Amino acid sequence: MRLTHSQRSALVVAVVLTALTALWLAVAPTAGAATSWAPAASAKIHPGTMMYTAGAQCTANFVFTDSAGTVYVGYAAHCAGTGSSTDTDGCQTQSLPLGTPVAFTEGGSLVSEGTQVGSGTLAYSSWDAMRKAGETDPNTCAYNDLALVKVAAADVGKVNPSVPFWGGPTGIDTDGTAAGDRVYTYGNSSLRAGLAPLSPHTGISLGDQAADGGWSHPLYTVTPGIPGDSGSGFLSADGTAIGVLSTLGLAPLPASNNIGDLAHELAYANAHGMSGLQLVHGTEPFSPLL
Repeated sequence: MRLTHSQRSALVVAVVLTALTALWLAVAPTAGAATSWAPAASAKIHPGTMMYTAGAQCTANFVFTDSAGTVYVGYAAHCAGTGSSTDTDGCQTQSLPLGTPVAFTEGGSLVSEGTQVGSGTLAYSSWDAMRKAGETDPNTCAYNDLALVKVAAADVGKVNPSVPFWGGPTGIDTDGTAAGDRVYTYGNSSLRAGLAPLSPHTGISLGDQAADGGWSHPLYTVTPGIPGDSGSGFLSADGTAIGVLSTLGLAPLPASNNIGDLAHELAYANAHGMSGLQLVHGTEPFSPLL
C-alpha cells in the first residue's frame, strides 16, 4: 500500500518521537540516584563530617552509592558497636541494629554534639554482616571494620564526596602500601573541639603485613589518630582511597594506627547484602599540599 504525503509525514514524526524517547530513557537518571552534589565549599555532609550514633562520635570516611542510586556515608563498624573500646573482633562483638539513627553534626566537642546538619540510618555494618554469615577467618574478623549510613532523602542535597583540604578520592587503591609510602587523612575528633585546622594529617605507611592477607595497613601520622577520628578515610599519594581508620596500635608499634583495607571491605559488603556498592569520586582534584 502506498502512503500519502500526510501519512509519510506522520510516520516520520512518529519515528523521530520514538528515537527521542529512547534517547531520553537511556540518559535519564535512575530513580533515587543522586544527579548532582552540593558544592564542596558549602556541603554540610562530606568525608570528615562528625557522625554521632547513640552518643558515640566518629568521623565520616567516604561517600558511596549502590545500584539503586542510594547515597551512603561510611564510617567504622565499631562506631555502632556495643562493646568496649578494647573489643575489636567484629565477629564476636555485638552491633546496634540496622536502622539505628545516626546524626551528622558540625562543631561538636566533649560536652556537645554540636549542630546537627543532617540525619541518616545505619544501613550496613560489617560486624553485623560477619556475625550473620558465621565468619571465622581471623583477619577478616579483626580488620573488616566498615559501616554505611543511608543519608535521609531530605539531606542528600547537602552531600559532597570530596575530602576536605586534600580533595579526592580519585578511586580505590588495590595495590596496598609499601613502607615509607605517604598517606593523607582528615580526622574530626570532638577532642579537637571542631577546629578544622587541626583535622588534616599526613604520615607514612609502615608497609603491608603479609600475615593478614592485605586486610590491614599500619601507619604513623602526625599527629596520630585519636578517639573520634575512628572511621576516617586514608588516601594514597595519588589520591586513591586506601582504607578506614580502625584501631590505635599499642604493640609492637606504639602510637601507630591501623586502617582496614577499603577494597577488601567493599568486596565483603557487596557479597553480603549490598548490591553494586561503589565509591564516589571527589568533585575536587586531589592536592597533597604537605
